[in-house]
Amino acid sequence: MSVQQFINGEWRQAIDNARIDLINPATEEVIDSISYANEKDCNAAIDAAAEAFKTWGKTTPYFRAEILKKAAQYIRENVAEFAKDMVLESGKPLAEAKGEWAVAGNLFEWYAEEGKRSCGKTIPTNRIDKRSSTIWQPMGVIGVITAWNFPAYNPARAWAAALAAGCTVVAKPSESTPLAGVHLAEALIAAGLPKGVLNVLTGNAASIGDAMLQHRQLKKISFTGSTRVGKLLMDGASATHTKLSLELGGNAPVLIFDDVDVDAIAKGAAAAKFRNNGQVCIAPQRFYVHKNIYQQFSQLVTKYVSELKVGGGFEEGVNIGSLITAKQQESVLDLLAKSKAEGAEILTGGDAMKIDGKGYYVQPTVVGNLTQQSTLARNEIFGPVLPLFSFDSFEDAIAKANDTEYGLSSYVFTNNIKTAMLASEQLNFGMVGINEWTPHGTELPFGGWNYSGQGHESGAEGLYEYLEKKLVSIGGL
Repeated sequence: MSVQQFINGEWRQAIDNARIDLINPATEEVIDSISYANEKDCNAAIDAAAEAFKTWGKTTPYFRAEILKKAAQYIRENVAEFAKDMVLESGKPLAEAKGEWAVAGNLFEWYAEEGKRSCGKTIPTNRIDKRSSTIWQPMGVIGVITAWNFPAYNPARAWAAALAAGCTVVAKPSESTPLAGVHLAEALIAAGLPKGVLNVLTGNAASIGDAMLQHRQLKKISFTGSTRVGKLLMDGASATHTKLSLELGGNAPVLIFDDVDVDAIAKGAAAAKFRNNGQVCIAPQRFYVHKNIYQQFSQLVTKYVSELKVGGGFEEGVNIGSLITAKQQESVLDLLAKSKAEGAEILTGGDAMKIDGKGYYVQPTVVGNLTQQSTLARNEIFGPVLPLFSFDSFEDAIAKANDTEYGLSSYVFTNNIKTAMLASEQLNFGMVGINEWTPHGTELPFGGWNYSGQGHESGAEGLYEYLEKKLVSIGGL
């Protein structure tokens, strides 16, 4: 299929007719030559969205819900087709792609219903002749910039919430994975979404981001991506007063205490860490294991990781596909090279690899003999590398876990309720998973502290990111 820009209800080429190649990361083959937008296209899309908001912002949440539910159903009916395209553009295994599309459908259904619950409240006042209440109203035009690691899930949770709130959207999926954005747009078109309410651009991230910041009709940007780019958006927003929601990087600690089933946790770690090839912002990263079980855990997790199957996403039984780009592969290998220079021990994996001479693959890797000052302790890896550390006491574990500028997700494994409760309170992260690897869900708030971002996606909190609170106060009664 050919990727074009979707502006004001029409598929069209970029205004300057620019194009780039879309690459299959597993084979390094060109999938297609795709349209490549810039600030001109973005301004046209924002203008269309602003005009559409005049009508869409006045519709009822019940009207909007019917469209979002139809879109959810369309996604579910086409999961098999959509998942194949996701494998081609992202390199992830087919089973993971199907699962992601299923969640995307769930997000549209969730916000279809949650949009009906944006309730205000009546506030008792200190005057007999005064009545006050608060109501929620849609912000207006929302810019949504999303990353390539979850090309359907990342846009779906922002688009669905913004549309349910009554906002219109100008979306920029990653140029590395635009097909998912096209399919999400197709679902909403099929559901009867009016023209201009959603606009989808594939193109230059810097020029589109700048245009979003500068256009007076765009009220907020929801961004999923790196902490570096998040800081640039914050700098730009300070000049234009554009609101921001930022879901940025992570460096999640995993605290494994010595009262657990070591084999079960090691097996779970091998699966959780290498989901989507480790290209997950909430990926468990820094594994802190109690000194009493460190050697046992190290041996077991190394065994399970060495058994993971690497290959093309359509191959039966594959656990790990390719990384998204050659640049991402180089980044992971560079971190491993620095770690080895620091004295780290590669327990399994550690090298680049090819499938039939092609692809941006890195062997699933376990690394030991690390300290708090090591490269793998300080940097977000975003690749198939599991670093091992040890700790002596509860206090030591908490101190090491919190020793990072990030604050997205964290994990604790223990059978002691006191340890679990105290750890959940003392970890400085927006999400804490106790004895589970998935501390998130469609109905749950997703957000980070510190350098990991601001605002929330998913859950009821995700809806209110796109609503403004208004006080209505009447006197002289």
